[in-house]
Amino acid sequence: MDWKVFLTVFGTVFLAELGDKTQLATVLFASRNTVSLWTIFLAASAALVLTSAIGVAAGAIVSQHVNPRYLS
Repeated sequence: MDWKVFLTVFGTVFLAELGDKTQLATVLFASRNTVSLWTIFLAASAALVLTSAIGVAAGAIVSQHVNPRYLS
C-alpha cells in the first residue's frame, strides 16, 4: 500500500466531508433519541463507502478513455 497516496486521499476526502450536507444530515438523524446510534453510523458509513466505490469505478472508466494528462 502506498501510504503517501492513502494519507493524501484520506485527508482530502476527510476535509471535504467536514461540515457538508452529508455530515449535517447524519447529525440530525443522530439527534433523535428514538434511534440507535450504531444504526445511523453503519448506514452513513455504508453510504459513504458506496459513493466512494462509484467514484473509483467512474475514475477507472474515465481514465481508459481520456488522457490522464488532461485529468490532472
